[in-house]
Amino acid sequence: MSFQNPVIFNDLADIDIFRVNETFYYSASSMHFSPGAPILESQDLVNWKYLGHSVPSLDFNSPAYNLEDGMRAYARGVWASTMRFRQSNKLWYWIGCVDFNATYIYTSSAATGPWEKKSVLDGTCLYDCGLLIDDDDAMYVTHGSTVLSLTQLTSDGLDLEKTQIIYNSTVGYVEGSRMYKRNSSYYVITVQPVNGQFVLKSDNGPWGPYDFGVILNNTSPPTALKGADTPHQGALVDTPDGHWHYMAFVDVNGDSTGRVPVLSSLNWDDNGWPVLTLDEGNTWPQSLPYPVHSGAKTVNSDSSLQGKDTFATAKLGSQWEWNHNPDLKRVTVTPGEVRLSTATVSKLDDIYQARNTLTRRVLGPASQATILLDYAKMADGDRAGLALFRDSSAWIGIRKDGKTSTIVMRSNMTMNSTDSWSTVGYGTDVASTQLHQAGNNRKIFLRIAGDFSSSGTRQAQFSYSTDGTHFTVLGQNFTMANDWQFFQAYRFAIFNYATKALGGSVGLKEFDLSSVSV
Repeated sequence: MSFQNPVIFNDLADIDIFRVNETFYYSASSMHFSPGAPILESQDLVNWKYLGHSVPSLDFNSPAYNLEDGMRAYARGVWASTMRFRQSNKLWYWIGCVDFNATYIYTSSAATGPWEKKSVLDGTCLYDCGLLIDDDDAMYVTHGSTVLSLTQLTSDGLDLEKTQIIYNSTVGYVEGSRMYKRNSSYYVITVQPVNGQFVLKSDNGPWGPYDFGVILNNTSPPTALKGADTPHQGALVDTPDGHWHYMAFVDVNGDSTGRVPVLSSLNWDDNGWPVLTLDEGNTWPQSLPYPVHSGAKTVNSDSSLQGKDTFATAKLGSQWEWNHNPDLKRVTVTPGEVRLSTATVSKLDDIYQARNTLTRRVLGPASQATILLDYAKMADGDRAGLALFRDSSAWIGIRKDGKTSTIVMRSNMTMNSTDSWSTVGYGTDVASTQLHQAGNNRKIFLRIAGDFSSSGTRQAQFSYSTDGTHFTVLGQNFTMANDWQFFQAYRFAIFNYATKALGGSVGLKEFDLSSVSV
């Protein structure tokens, strides 16, 4: 049985993958979304499901992560971090640098949590780091850009013991380090965005000296991602039978779909250097045999990746993340509903400053999200609905003015990447129509369908329905941005904010995510 690349068509960048017994774990970046550092789980490196988060909230000593005091933390937060399980004390460790001025260490007795912030290394940035737990239980972190360093942690893994430079780049800028040990040799892989993945090898212990090698250079992406960038900034992992693989990410059409993972096999030459499996013409394979024969018949069909979520329990699934930290006093999750009370009064009608916006990653190459929203308890001045959310956004939803409920397609909300992501466009109502649903039984289906593929249109269509079957298109197609500075891809986002006063609420009853043909 063969798999197809990409293995997951979700925005899951800065990959760190490792194996514990027969289970694989995947840790990724999440930037300003909360909770942070999503964890995925797999039995075969191809079929994945969302499992949890290493960072339960963005508790980074700044009101910006709460969208408070007019501050915001877009394109900051959790990036290029590392995660491992330590057998000696049965603890899971997550380590990441935040805002270039502190490194945070979280631990847990289970991958699913609860995770706790155990250490803050103020003034120390273990930039783009990778953790190795050696055979003697020593913990090493490789980190840095262009000048790469190795830090040994204290025996509890919570502080610094020794740091030494191990590589001063002779090939230009590099970052995104990961560290491994195979047999008696130590390896550090590092990336030159977006062209090459390099490897350093030491046969003389973790402190080196290290020799230099190349894993890939200017390699074309798999054919399904034609027009995308070179696969890079990934991680090595071995299967229980001793075979090795390399998972990288590919920038797909800038960041409309984001940075999606692709997988290839990897062998070792007689001198112990890694040799990546590539197709002719220096091209990443589109298809390869399954790394582990799990017997899976449907690839990535787990409900955390796609399908209908009816919120059957009183807890959100791990596939959900908030835009910045939420105000959980104004969120109620009960079986069958997520109740979002307004948490922000935005007199400027600014969705980017609104708290409690709930998000899901778009599913590439083309997908649609449909929500069922109960808007009976909206208050005068409230705005609620479904957005295609990024630094250039659009939404379809309900505008409540007095006793009038109007369904609106609003477009051209924008932020400025060179000015701390300040809002420069609050959007305009492209189209609208009044709703005439009587009493308290006021529910509406809202849908966004988008083409996110690297060779696609980057167009999204917005529609609504009162019965969930017959949908009416509202407004014009929205052209998605694909600049890289925001780092994160588009997300489907459910929002509810006030423009006059707090007090209103909406009920999210269903969220349905599915692939579509374009």
